[in-house]
Amino acid sequence: MKERKPALFIIAPVVLFFDQLSKFIVISNLSLNQSIPLIKGIFHLTLVYNRGAAFGILKNQLPLFIFTSLTAIILIYLNYKKNKEKESFCYNLSLGLILAGALGNLIDRIFLGYVIDFLDFRIWPVFNIADSAITVGAFLLAYSMLKTKQKAARP
Repeated sequence: MKERKPALFIIAPVVLFFDQLSKFIVISNLSLNQSIPLIKGIFHLTLVYNRGAAFGILKNQLPLFIFTSLTAIILIYLNYKKNKEKESFCYNLSLGLILAGALGNLIDRIFLGYVIDFLDFRIWPVFNIADSAITVGAFLLAYSMLKTKQKAARP
C-alpha cells in the first residue's frame, strides 16, 4: 500500500507558493500605500510594508523576528519528527499552515527587511496570506490539541 504524504508536506508548499505569488503580483501592480477597492469601503488591496510583528507592533526588530521565525520552524520540524505517526490530519494541517506562514513572512524579512501586507478589510490592520495561514493554523492546532486531550480524558 502506498504511504500517504502528511498534510504538512502538502499544505506548506502550496500555501507558501500562493503567499509569495500574491505578494509578487501586488508589488508589481501597486505602489506603496496605494489602495484599490475590490468591495468599496469593505475590502481593498492596499500595499504596505510591515516592519513590525502582528498589528505593526515592535517595529524595526528584524533580528528578533528572524530568530522567532527560525525557532518556530525548527520546533514545528522537531515536533513533526517526534509525533508523525501519532497525530491527526487536523494536527498536521495546522502545522503545515503555521510553517507556511512562518516561512512566507521570513522570506520577506530576510530578502526585503519587512513583510509585504495587502489584504485590507478597513476594520483590521492590513495583512497577507502568510498571516492568515498562521492564524488559521493556530486555531486548528488549539482545536486538535483540545480533541486529543478530550480523547485522553475518556475512560
